[in-house]
Amino acid sequence: MLQETPLRSVAAGVPGEGKRPHAARPFFFLSDIHLSEAIPHTVAAFEHFIRVTAEQADSVFILGDLFEYWIGDDMLVEPFVARMAALLHTLSERGIALYIMHGNRDFLLGKRFMKAAGAIWLPDPFVITAFGTRIALAHGDGLCTADRGYQLFRRFARSRAAQMLFLAWPFRWRQALAENMRSKSELGRSRPISAKYDVTPKAVAALFKSSKTATIIHGHTHRPARHREPDGTRWVLPDWDLDHGERRGGYLRIDAEGIRALPLD
Repeated sequence: MLQETPLRSVAAGVPGEGKRPHAARPFFFLSDIHLSEAIPHTVAAFEHFIRVTAEQADSVFILGDLFEYWIGDDMLVEPFVARMAALLHTLSERGIALYIMHGNRDFLLGKRFMKAAGAIWLPDPFVITAFGTRIALAHGDGLCTADRGYQLFRRFARSRAAQMLFLAWPFRWRQALAENMRSKSELGRSRPISAKYDVTPKAVAALFKSSKTATIIHGHTHRPARHREPDGTRWVLPDWDLDHGERRGGYLRIDAEGIRALPLD
């Protein structure tokens, strides 16, 4: 079910709100960071973004796939994960609101992680009002409806029963499965991206209609662009990868002047 709210009413619940004025500060949107210890240059860029670039922001929105995989909030015992959560928590300590949406890799991010990161969870899709503009936010995997096999898996994996069953497995079993899936993903990195795995016009049109917006922001497809659709504008966020071949990454900034795609510092 599509959910929506004026942005300021969401941000009011973030710890640290009120430490400084937020009226004219921009909103930053990013996704598909795929954090893991295996990509140190990407991790360093993310740390710089949170510590330095985000200092300008009113709010930071991470629209899915913050981590390469997430097998349960008991991952917080791992030093790397704990360090990333502590890093994110500095945003709320500085009075910057943080919102996190589930992606296809980290849809098991739970309440323990959100608390550790000082974040508010956003359902997918979600509508906000930013600088007077209504915007639909999504991770993007739900719009890739041509991949019917994945959509069936997505519905199953997001069910409460399936998640409870998986989380009941021993940690090492879950980790082994995730690492196996990650290895297969790495093998497919150099293959051409099939149109089957991109969003479909029908799904995009349906989201414009149900959200009553003329702007959509999403990630997932790793095909950053500004698309002029029949019903409005669709912004695709870039994935981040500074460890394999050509450097990729960036974010969207929304302020009183509009929406801009910006590279990493």
